[in-house]
Amino acid sequence: MSATPENRSNTRRALALVCWLSLCFSAASLGAFFMPGEWYATLKKPSWNPPGWLFGPVWSALYTMMAVAAWLVWKRGGFATHRRPLSLFLVQLALNAAWTPLFFGWHRPGLAFAEIFLLWLAIAATIADFRPVSRAAMLLLVPYLAWVSFAAVLNFTLWRLNP
Repeated sequence: MSATPENRSNTRRALALVCWLSLCFSAASLGAFFMPGEWYATLKKPSWNPPGWLFGPVWSALYTMMAVAAWLVWKRGGFATHRRPLSLFLVQLALNAAWTPLFFGWHRPGLAFAEIFLLWLAIAATIADFRPVSRAAMLLLVPYLAWVSFAAVLNFTLWRLNP
């Protein structure tokens, strides 16, 4: 029995979702090589610094939402139709992956703050470009922008408290 065109299309969409999830969680996996460790434990922190256990669940949810958002845009015509929004998504994902080595690996909170500012701009641009393609995709990125806004303020505060 051969697969119908509809079944092939559904399989292709499902595989694409798996690819977007894999791509996003690959960026996340970089964090495993640059754990907070002793250096971070010795930093002065603000009273509103979140507990360490919170970051894993928050980032897992955010990476999942990011992948679904990219997939929703991809479903509407792929790179052939939506090259700019999907390219912006990949740029922000690369910037996302770069922050962890800068902050935790190289212990450079000032440089990490400059980088997270660029990340924030890239996320905002991605949201703007996703909006006309898929309102749901745009909305899925809003919590990510909010969390990165909070992370930027925390990054800045840690940098200032620990010159």
